[in-house]
Amino acid sequence: MEFRRATPLATALAVLLGLVAALLAAPPARGAVPSLPGWTLQWSDDFTGSSGSLPSSTNWQIDTGRSYPGGPDAWGTGEVQTYTDSPANVSLDGGGNLRITPLRDAAGNWTSSRIETRRADFKAPAGGVLRIESRLQMPNVTGAAALGYWPAFWALGSPYRGNYWNWPGIGEFDVMENVNGINSVWGVLHCGVAPGGPCNENNGLGASRACPGSTCQSAFHTYSFEWDRSASPNQLRWYVDGQLYHSVSQNQLDATTWSNMTDHAGYFILLNVAMGGAFPDGVAGHATPTAATVPGRPMLVDYVAVWTRGGGGTEPPGPSSTLHLREGGALGTAGGSASSVTLASAGGGNHDGTPHQPQTFTASNVTGAYNGGATAFDLFVDAGTSIANGQQVRVSYDRTGDGSWERVETYAYFATDPVPGWEHYTEARGLRSASGSHGNLAGGRVRVEVWNAIGGGTSALGTGNQSFVRIPYE
Repeated sequence: MEFRRATPLATALAVLLGLVAALLAAPPARGAVPSLPGWTLQWSDDFTGSSGSLPSSTNWQIDTGRSYPGGPDAWGTGEVQTYTDSPANVSLDGGGNLRITPLRDAAGNWTSSRIETRRADFKAPAGGVLRIESRLQMPNVTGAAALGYWPAFWALGSPYRGNYWNWPGIGEFDVMENVNGINSVWGVLHCGVAPGGPCNENNGLGASRACPGSTCQSAFHTYSFEWDRSASPNQLRWYVDGQLYHSVSQNQLDATTWSNMTDHAGYFILLNVAMGGAFPDGVAGHATPTAATVPGRPMLVDYVAVWTRGGGGTEPPGPSSTLHLREGGALGTAGGSASSVTLASAGGGNHDGTPHQPQTFTASNVTGAYNGGATAFDLFVDAGTSIANGQQVRVSYDRTGDGSWERVETYAYFATDPVPGWEHYTEARGLRSASGSHGNLAGGRVRVEVWNAIGGGTSALGTGNQSFVRIPYE
């Protein structure tokens, strides 16, 4: 009998038995995140917690529905499932693993889960190396029963948050992808423009290989990605169980493409199990999933960790200077640890274009030659569950520090969604107004003001190593 035609009781029993079988067959979690000699652990989660609990809300946010707010439908890839935050789809197993489980109801509708790190600043330090890694087991299902399964462990460039239409230019590193229960891991770089472009979109620059030893589905394997800025040209590398199987060199891409995917705040990490979509459909050669696809086979994740090695932790000199927004109202070249400040409520009024109780950040005694470019910024903002809040920024330049602001730029406000979690407000919103002109700075000042232009609630503004302004001076 086909699963989708089963009675509700039979459906529930089949799902429960599938989950139990998968868990009993899976090797246990390793335990603590391993140490790597010569590397510094920057962030990790080993998914320790009680069975049935959701992953840490400090570390992760859970995507729900069929798309990001205002983003492309079906997550831009034609997936058929709806993502939920139900423990039936995403939860800890009590044994040190995260479990993401796709399910199908009696009507044939699929649900699953997708989570992403709250942090979006994972980036190789200047002159150093970034390593992103997970030890996980793909859903233990193969053959016709696996058609449509699409588990993934990957990273997206931070400017994607709040925009959702700038892919693939902002960069995507697929550390582990698999489809249809095939004993293979795919590692892929997405960049440039789509279709076509330097990364051959929508396919990307990828490679694949079978998992060493045990199959990808039957056992845990370790999937790693390295971004190496200590080498010239820079290198991107993909590994499974420590074995290199794919690499991309900086000199394979044009300078603009490489810059667009690397010269931003960094990346956030995602884990998900999709059902159907362009990748599994293309590999299978027909629409997936099918009536033979079996639900209830989870991806098990032992840990996710991010390390760095070497490097000075600061950006090298370049055509622009990066100034981080810091607690206490300073703008500095070093960001410090992540923190936040509160933006006062707009009180239901409209303060579009006029600072209202702004948080103000200033850098003094700034000297630099104007390079002919434009201001850029990436501000972490979060309105929590407040509806119709909008944050706005004004950047001002005082060339000589005498109190006269020769160049003032006010950008269109950014309407945050009523879902807790950082969003990215960037210069892509466009200039609302600008006055004066740029010129060389000689002991000058740069001022950044951020406020709520609309709405009736407060908002949070990320500071430290989170929000920055890039000024066009050398």
